[in-house]
Amino acid sequence: MTVDRDVIAEHEQAPPDEVSRATVIAYAIAATLLVGWFLFGWLVLQQGFIDSVGESAGAGFALLLIISVVGTVRRSRSRSRSRSRRR
Repeated sequence: MTVDRDVIAEHEQAPPDEVSRATVIAYAIAATLLVGWFLFGWLVLQQGFIDSVGESAGAGFALLLIISVVGTVRRSRSRSRSRSRRR
């Protein structure tokens, strides 16, 4: 039980990462493109409402997965660099 508390306390002391302005702008552009993709499929291609929602939601989830993988790789690289500098 003590080990769990030490690990939790270690994570609570870490400062939160700030989100850059470029990241917020990129998210806004991605959201706009997803809404545009939905409208294009629904109104121009006349796919049907549910099909367009599903297609744009799938594209959004795929984009979130890519962002998650890239963020994980970047974070692991920055941690390995900081560990090697400490030695």
